[in-house]
Amino acid sequence: MSKKIAILGSGAIGSSVGADLTKAEFDVTIFDQWPEHVETMRTKGLHIQFPDEDLKIPVRAHHFCELASVKMEFDIALIIVKSYDTRWVAELIKPYLKGEGVVVGMQNGMNNDAIASIVGRERTIGCVVELSGEIFTPGLVQRDTTRPGTWFAVGELDGSFTPRLKEIQELLSNVGVTELTNNIDGAKWTKLIANSMTMGPFGSFGLTNWEAAKLPGMFEISVNLGRESMAVGETLGYRMEPIFGLSEKEFSGASDEVLVTAMKTLMNHVGSKSTTAPIHDHIKGRKSEMEFINGLVSKKGREMGVPTPFNDAVAELARQIDQGELQMDVSNFDLLKARLELAGQAEAASGRVEG
Repeated sequence: MSKKIAILGSGAIGSSVGADLTKAEFDVTIFDQWPEHVETMRTKGLHIQFPDEDLKIPVRAHHFCELASVKMEFDIALIIVKSYDTRWVAELIKPYLKGEGVVVGMQNGMNNDAIASIVGRERTIGCVVELSGEIFTPGLVQRDTTRPGTWFAVGELDGSFTPRLKEIQELLSNVGVTELTNNIDGAKWTKLIANSMTMGPFGSFGLTNWEAAKLPGMFEISVNLGRESMAVGETLGYRMEPIFGLSEKEFSGASDEVLVTAMKTLMNHVGSKSTTAPIHDHIKGRKSEMEFINGLVSKKGREMGVPTPFNDAVAELARQIDQGELQMDVSNFDLLKARLELAGQAEAASGRVEG
């Protein structure tokens, strides 16, 4: 493939993707908004530490503000920024897309429609990402998932299997196992369900994923979070989709069994010592994207008349931490349980009144 590829956002995931595609000799240009990281990539390249490999590779990197001056047009743009940065990044790249250029949203959350509203549905491809890593030092990424342990699903918004979709599959296969789906929105909501069960609550406690999962009663809370997220998704018309490389058989069974399978598979992929993204964001002094995970479940639940007390409580904790009203600490687990108990009491009282 001789096409020009833009990586828009080079956090842990964007850097990992950019390094692997550069290693595979694609024409890749990386753009980011962290000045020190960009300058380090320019002078020293990227250093990706895998569990099974140590990759050091020169890359082409630019600041976002240099996009106009590099005088390039791109065939493929991979958006790999936080959900709250989606719209401005899509607007930024739009003038630099070639006539047949496509944008692939490689993010958590449900951002396909936002991207499509800016560059057009005919130029938008969706992607579900399972690649775990962290970056705190410019130019240095600790990637927790190996290439065989990394998983993507890509899909056209209309569910068709097109030559360009297969081209994106071939491209991302240099980074991890990549599958095609005719249900990209369903697959992305299924990933959101798994994230709502883990990323949101665990990110409030400041613990590793496995430490948080072992807190007494956390498993039951995670299952309830997943039930709510699944109910909202079904009301919105999304169809659950096997993700993380699971087969139809592995992803079958009762609803709770599917939820637990998704949650445990996600946690096994990222490893026992990993911490979730909101913790990384907190350490870096920036807001998390829980507004687009548990917060989105709460918002859509209100719109559709589906009660979401568990997601409401998690989203509010995340908001308070982002606003500096709470510290990220394991004591928030007791606060979460207390709020859920109050929500349960309020629901019971409402039921008595209605009865």
